[in-house]
Amino acid sequence: MKTITLNVEGISQNQWSTFVLELNLMKKAWKSYGVQVELKAPNLNKIISQGTSNGEKSVYYKKNKNNHIKNIFG
Repeated sequence: MKTITLNVEGISQNQWSTFVLELNLMKKAWKSYGVQVELKAPNLNKIISQGTSNGEKSVYYKKNKNNHIKNIFG
């Protein structure tokens, strides 16, 4: 196993998220060649899950009970 440590300074939060997502893309690309890459960073899973989503949110809204519009128009 070979290890690389990256210390990144002077980077904004948006740049950091993009940087992590690009590393994740590299990880996926090299996987087909048999290379196992392990990434470690604070909130890594959260950054990757939000950055690779296709716009769907995991927020479920409560269904409203009957309101006056539904009573009028059915």
